[in-house]
Amino acid sequence: MTTEAHADTAQRVNNLGRHVFGLAALGFGVIAWTWHDFDEWQQLRSLWNVPAGPTLVHIAATGQIIGGIALQGRRTAWLGAMLLGIVYACFAARWLPLIIAAPLRYDGWGNMFEQLSLVSGALIIYASAAGGAGGSPRISKTGYYLFGLCVVSFTLEQWVFLQGTAGFVPKWIPPGQMFWAIATTIALALGAAAILSGYLALLAARLLTLMFVLFGLLIWVPRLLADPDQHINWGGNAQNFAIAAAAWIVTDFLASRRSFISRSP
Repeated sequence: MTTEAHADTAQRVNNLGRHVFGLAALGFGVIAWTWHDFDEWQQLRSLWNVPAGPTLVHIAATGQIIGGIALQGRRTAWLGAMLLGIVYACFAARWLPLIIAAPLRYDGWGNMFEQLSLVSGALIIYASAAGGAGGSPRISKTGYYLFGLCVVSFTLEQWVFLQGTAGFVPKWIPPGQMFWAIATTIALALGAAAILSGYLALLAARLLTLMFVLFGLLIWVPRLLADPDQHINWGGNAQNFAIAAAAWIVTDFLASRRSFISRSP
């Protein structure tokens, strides 16, 4: 593919995933600035406890706000993606001490890969916004495969904490909470295999996006409406829809570059 053709392809990437990703980041930044108990998500509590933690937390929150706004414009999308990529990479790195201290506990691994899934979305956006820059195809591939590894982690995390996963499923959805915990874990495993192998990757990315969106609409939004005073419900919504947006970005990337993986339909 020529440089000109690559730039043209990148420009045709659907912007909706990018916009949702930016709005989720913007929302998270506002949440962090609004409440200072930092119960809204674990990476902020972790960051708060390091030297100069309060300053770092507010820098990260500001970076998310600026990055989220920048992602809304085509000309500034590269800046927004870069800022958010740096913020979420730092959030991911904060889990390394816990992983090193207790490598057999999956809590640290799972939280790190949640943040890396957001890094993957930022990488793909940055590469698309960079147009025909020589390194952009490589950056796109890095983001794409990183997301696939993150979906592997999502699968393992749900399996390790299967009982807890079932507890998140609304009781009114038939046939039962454990059924959907197992079903979604299998769906994640199949999605990871499809993305990493390239077989039916576009279909898998679309279905993963839909599943993450449904997680938000059926689990996190109702929790927020039922108890808006719990700040973690606000942070959980922002985090879930950011991950959904990252999956959406992967979908947009595959849809605009069907030749990227030859076995995609």
